[in-house]
Amino acid sequence: MCGIFGYYTYGVPKDLKYVLDTLFNGLKRLEYRGYDSAGIAVDLVDPNPATKKDTPDGTIPEENGTHDGVAPLIVKEVGKVSALESLTFDTIHRDQIEMGRMFNNQVAISHTRWATHGPPSALNSHPHVSDADCEFTVVHNGILTNFKLLKEFLIKHGETFVSETDTEVIPKLCKFVYHRLSEPVPFPKLVMEVLKKLEGAYALLIKSTHYPGELVACKRGSPLILGIKDALGVRRTSFSRIRDADDKKWRSTNMECWIASDASAVVEHTKRVIVLEDNDVLHLTAGGYGIYNTSQQDVEEAVPRVLLTLQVEVEQIMKGGFDHFMQKEIHEQPESLLQTMRGRVQFQRPAVGNPYLQPRVKLGGLVETAETIRRCRRIMFVACGTSYNACLAARQTVEEMCDVPVVLELASDLLDRRCPIFRDDTCVFVSQSGETADTLRALEYAKSKGALCVGITNTVGSAISRSTHCGVHLNAGYEIGVASTKAYTSQILAITMMALQLAEDSISKREKRDQIIDELGQLPGKVRTTLMLDNSMRELAKHLKDEHSLMFFSRGYNYATALEAALKTKEVALIHSEGILAGEMKHGPLALVDENLPIVVVCTRDSMYKKMDGVIQQLLARSARLLIVCNEGDEAMKAYESRGCKLIQVPETVECLQPVINIIPLQLLSYHLTILRGFDVDQPRNLAKSVTVSEEH
Repeated sequence: MCGIFGYYTYGVPKDLKYVLDTLFNGLKRLEYRGYDSAGIAVDLVDPNPATKKDTPDGTIPEENGTHDGVAPLIVKEVGKVSALESLTFDTIHRDQIEMGRMFNNQVAISHTRWATHGPPSALNSHPHVSDADCEFTVVHNGILTNFKLLKEFLIKHGETFVSETDTEVIPKLCKFVYHRLSEPVPFPKLVMEVLKKLEGAYALLIKSTHYPGELVACKRGSPLILGIKDALGVRRTSFSRIRDADDKKWRSTNMECWIASDASAVVEHTKRVIVLEDNDVLHLTAGGYGIYNTSQQDVEEAVPRVLLTLQVEVEQIMKGGFDHFMQKEIHEQPESLLQTMRGRVQFQRPAVGNPYLQPRVKLGGLVETAETIRRCRRIMFVACGTSYNACLAARQTVEEMCDVPVVLELASDLLDRRCPIFRDDTCVFVSQSGETADTLRALEYAKSKGALCVGITNTVGSAISRSTHCGVHLNAGYEIGVASTKAYTSQILAITMMALQLAEDSISKREKRDQIIDELGQLPGKVRTTLMLDNSMRELAKHLKDEHSLMFFSRGYNYATALEAALKTKEVALIHSEGILAGEMKHGPLALVDENLPIVVVCTRDSMYKKMDGVIQQLLARSARLLIVCNEGDEAMKAYESRGCKLIQVPETVECLQPVINIIPLQLLSYHLTILRGFDVDQPRNLAKSVTVSEEH
């Protein structure tokens, strides 16, 4: 939901074309987050031109003037980043700007916007400026909840607004504060004064003609990371000192860095990153950086932040021979499931009679808190969307293995109700990105009640992984497509492994536990076999692509499969679809059944098999068009083919892992439906990958 990308260089000469290419490539890496417009702001005049002493060969690049408050080039466009790229190069050609112009110091910022206040338009796109002279230029991810009050205040003081956005108040407020200063202050101090007036969530990049060559980034609620090319050679700056243009000491360090909403935009440049925390203010100037935190008593004292090494390869954010990211990620699931289990599961049973000296399942993040979780009053899973469905798929496993009451909560609903949470509860927060706004707010609420908070995320260093007491990383690899696929199956697996670890001291459950662990070793191979249904799902999609509605029936473990399949179909194929608990069929849904409505029934051999067989017979009695997901070699289901039913046959596994296999053909079906209907499968209409903005405006 919106993407921020900034590029800062000092003492590392780059030409204008390189800077622009870096911005556009960064924005393209963030396209998967969802957006409807985009924009950039780049310096056209070098704030700190190189001297002979600064350059290796003792030469000076062609002089391009002194900064002296020159406004940046700002270009904004509705639609794809490629449209913005074309408009930018057209603008540069029209204005006869030299693409080979060299910059010793460059501050460039860019943004992809997902409309929240005002429709998609060039005026509403970011960057936003304080005035025609661009004294302050801002890009913003998040929502300001008090922007109306700030806007009214600024209008009373003579400011004129040109957009409908909440963001525009930020640069104008910066200008308002700056012109009322009794004496000059450092850029970060000015920004901190502005932040005191802002309420809501934000990640910001701010540049100013009054502070040429400097960039300030700040974060509250929305993700932001700093990537540094050569971390060892970069020095930290002093907060209190105002940069003097004549002080050569400020020109002694070379620095190249990238600021982004997501690691996918920086990994091709560097793997050394700093994850900014809430209330952090980052200041980049003269080849150095400083990080401060507004929640500290002394805001001028720099705070330490850990320099992390990203465990991500560039290949993970590329399509790798596939046509789309969603297709790639569906087919990556055998490997992603294996990665989720790697080093955590001992697949071979110990010798008969040998005591369990080593546990067969060990999640390192839960070792210290496992005993506390076993003794808790209840386990509460909190999530949104696909992550909620994954919790639902694994709920019964946790109940059976742990003998603890398990409840599921949609994060937004929990916050609306202010659900009672107690100190002896364990709350598990599940999110692929680790940045989901509602889940984060629910986490803060649970922590305030004293509950033990566990995180399950796919993103190391995310807000949820930092804020919870303990947790599990999925290790499923980067997921770029908006529709979650491999993260869903890895989430089911992670929660199942959590239940198995918590049950390791139960003798009565040992045999069932061992059966599940034995099947874990077979699961990637069975998923790989299921992926061979790709062609048959494409053929099936050809028959369904013109339908207006689809229904999915199941119960037990596979109720989650029905919900997730319906979610995938509606979010990417844009077909109205519903996942229905088969036990509720007679309480309304049966009225919709006729010979025209396609219905997918999940009826694999598990404890619900006989009940689902009864559902099939009732639906056929009403001339329903059925597609049945069943196990290979199920003769009873094959008999239904003579009655016009189409079968989707999948390998059989233990009941608690069957949802992982059952969802695969339905993911493929939703993918092929989307392609055949001519829609964008990786960036579906109106949706974003990381929902970092809450519905509470």
